[in-house]
Amino acid sequence: MTYRTVRLSAAGTTLVLGVPETGLPHVLHWGAYLPDTGGLAAVSAPPAAHNGVDVSQWLSLVPTQPEGWRGHPGIAGHHEGRATFPDWTVREVREDPLAGAGPGVGGALTVLAEAAGLELRCELRMEASGLVRARNTVTNTDADPWTLDTLRVTLPLPREAEEVLDLTGRWCRERSPQRQELTMGTRLRASRRGRTGHDAPLLLVAGTPGFGFRGGEVWGVHTAWSGDHVHLAERLPEGAGQADAVIAGGELLHPGEVRLARGESYSTPWVFLSWSDRGLDGMSARIHRWLRARPHHPSSPRPVVLNTWEAVYFDHDLATLKRLADTAAGIGVERFVLDDGWFRGRRDDTAGLGDWTVDTGVWPEGLHPLFVHVRSRGMRVGLWVEPEMVNPDSDLVRAHPEWILAAEGRTAPPSRNQQLLDLSRPEAFRYVFECLDALVTEYRLDYLKWDHNRDLLEPVHAPTGGAGTHRQTLAAYALLDRLRERHPALEVESCSSGGGRVDLGILERTDRVWASDTNDPLERLAIQRWTALLLPPELVGSHVGGRTAHTTGRDADLSFRCLAGLMSHAGIEWDITRCTDDELGTLASWIGLYKELRPLLHSGEAVHADTPDPADQLDGVVDPDGSEAVFRYARLATSARALPGRVRLPGLRRDLTYRLVWRREAGRPSTMQHVLPEWFAEGGATVSGAVLTRSGVQLPNLNPSQALLLHLREA
Repeated sequence: MTYRTVRLSAAGTTLVLGVPETGLPHVLHWGAYLPDTGGLAAVSAPPAAHNGVDVSQWLSLVPTQPEGWRGHPGIAGHHEGRATFPDWTVREVREDPLAGAGPGVGGALTVLAEAAGLELRCELRMEASGLVRARNTVTNTDADPWTLDTLRVTLPLPREAEEVLDLTGRWCRERSPQRQELTMGTRLRASRRGRTGHDAPLLLVAGTPGFGFRGGEVWGVHTAWSGDHVHLAERLPEGAGQADAVIAGGELLHPGEVRLARGESYSTPWVFLSWSDRGLDGMSARIHRWLRARPHHPSSPRPVVLNTWEAVYFDHDLATLKRLADTAAGIGVERFVLDDGWFRGRRDDTAGLGDWTVDTGVWPEGLHPLFVHVRSRGMRVGLWVEPEMVNPDSDLVRAHPEWILAAEGRTAPPSRNQQLLDLSRPEAFRYVFECLDALVTEYRLDYLKWDHNRDLLEPVHAPTGGAGTHRQTLAAYALLDRLRERHPALEVESCSSGGGRVDLGILERTDRVWASDTNDPLERLAIQRWTALLLPPELVGSHVGGRTAHTTGRDADLSFRCLAGLMSHAGIEWDITRCTDDELGTLASWIGLYKELRPLLHSGEAVHADTPDPADQLDGVVDPDGSEAVFRYARLATSARALPGRVRLPGLRRDLTYRLVWRREAGRPSTMQHVLPEWFAEGGATVSGAVLTRSGVQLPNLNPSQALLLHLREA
C-alpha cells in the first residue's frame, strides 16, 4: 500500500495517521512522543488473520464492516431501509497548524470523504496540552432521507491496555470508581437519562495493569455531551489489522431521532481523548491545561460563596436573610446566592416550577430589598433557577399543558414532583428566555445556579411523536448560549440534583459544576477526587455545611468540613447566624486561607497519591514551576495499622528544597493525638524534594474523619 503519514505532536505525546491512496486514514500510533515516523508504517502493516479477511486490513477513523471490522461500527444507518455499509472515497486530507501554537506544536487534520449517498468529515485536533479532540460529521446527499443510528469517534488501543476504569454512582454518591480486566468483548457504558447522569463514567480509561493516579500508561475518552451518550472499550479476538482493541465515545441516538433530508448534516459532540504514561494525574493534566487555556475559562479569583439552601430551605424571610448576609459579609464571603423558594407559589417542591416571577406574597417589594442589602455589604448576588422543568401545579402548565415533553395523551412518571418543559417548542423556549432575561436584567444578577432535577424519562416531542432527547439537549444549550450572549458578565453554575450534569458540553456554557448535593465531607472527599479526573479545582463547587450532614445524618468536626471544601471552589451552605463566636472565627480564618491559596489551587497541577492504606487519602496541588504546593491528608476510616507511616508527597521537584509547615487556619482536629511528630510540633521543617517524594514525611496519627493541610514553599 502506498500512502503518506501525518504526525501531530504536543506536550510529550504523538498521534500518527496513515493516509492511504484509497479509504479513510487510520491511526498508526497514539501515545508517547515520536520525534519522527521513520519506518513506522513499514513495521506496522498487519498480516491477514487465519480464517479472517484474506487481505491486510486497517482500522480506519470510522470503522465499518467493509474494512473487516466486526466490532461496534463507527457509523450505522439506512436510506429508507436500504442497508448502508459506506465504502469511502477520500476527496481531501488537509493539515492545519494549531492556532496560536508554535511550529510543530499540535495541529489539526481534516478528512473529507464520500460514499453512495453520504459525505463524511472527520476532524482531529492535537491541542498544545497533548489532548486530542475529535468529531465526525455526516451529510446526506441521497434523495431519500438518511436515518442515522450511530456515529462515534473511535481510536485504537494497544495490547498493553489490559484494564479499564470508569465511574458510577447515584444521588449524593457520585463518581464511584470501578475497574475490571479488559477481556475479549465490550465494556459499554450507555446513558439513557437525558442528562449526563449521577452514574456517568465521566471518563472511560483503559491502561496497563495496575495503573493508578501516579503510574501506568493510560488512554481515556470523554464525550462532551449533556444528553444520552455512549463510551466503550472493546477487544476482539481478530481485531482489525493492527488494532487489538478500541476506545470510543459519542451520542446515543434513539430510533428515528436523527433523520437527515438531502443536504442536512449531523455532527457528533466533541470527543476528548487523553494519553499519559504518568497515570491518571498525567491524563487529567492534559484536560485541565486545555480547559484553562480557553478564552472564556473563569479567570477572576473564584469568590467565596454562601448558598442559602441548607440555611433556610423554603423558609424565605427578609429579616432572616439579611442577618445571614450580614454574618456572611463579616467573615469574608464574596457571593450570596438565594436558592429555591423565591418564585410564585413555591413554598415546597410540589408547585411553582415554570412560574418564574417573584412571589409577592413573600417578597412584596420583589427581591430588591435583599439584593440591595447584600450589595451594600460588598457581596455579589446570585439566584437559583430550574428553567428546563415544570411542576404540574403551576400557572404555566395550567395555561400550556401541551408544552410538557411527553407522549401525546399521557405524561412520563413523575420525579421530584416534576415534568419536563419541551424547550424545542419555539414558544416555550421564548417564554423561558424572556423570564430569565427579565430576572437577570431587573436584579442585575451576577450568577445563576442552574438546576436540573430529574432524568428525561420517555422524552417525546408530542407534535411529531419523535424522540426528544437530542432536540432538548440542543435547546438547553441554545438557551444558555443566548442568555450568556445577552449578559456576557453573567456566571452560571451547572447543578443537576447535584452532580447529574457534569461534562465538557455543559461546561462550554457554564463556569462551574455542583459536584454533589451532599455536603458530608467524608462523601465529598471521594466525589471531588474522582471529579478531578475531568475538571480542575476551580470548576468544582464545594461548600462547608452544618455539623450534621442533612443527606447522611453523619456528624463531622468543623476543621474536617473546612478542609474538604478548601481545595475546590469554596463556599458555605449553613445557617451561620447560629454559629458560636469560635465557629465564626474558624470560618473567617478558613476563608482567609482560601483567599491566600486560591491563586495556587486554581492554576496548579492537581496530584493524588496512590496511598497503600485505603484508610488514607492524600490530594494536592503543585505550582507549575514546582516552587509551591499544598496537600490535604485525610484519615477516612480506622486502619489495621497502628501508625500511618511516612506519606510520600507526589508532584514535587526533586531538585528543590522546601519549607514544610502545617496550616492550622482551618482548625485543629479535635481527636489529634497529643504526641506529634517532632517536625510537626516544632512548626515545620526544611526538606529536600527528593526526600519528600521518594521517602516521605511522617504525619500525626488521626482518628477517622480528620484531616490536615500541609503547605510547602521553595526554601
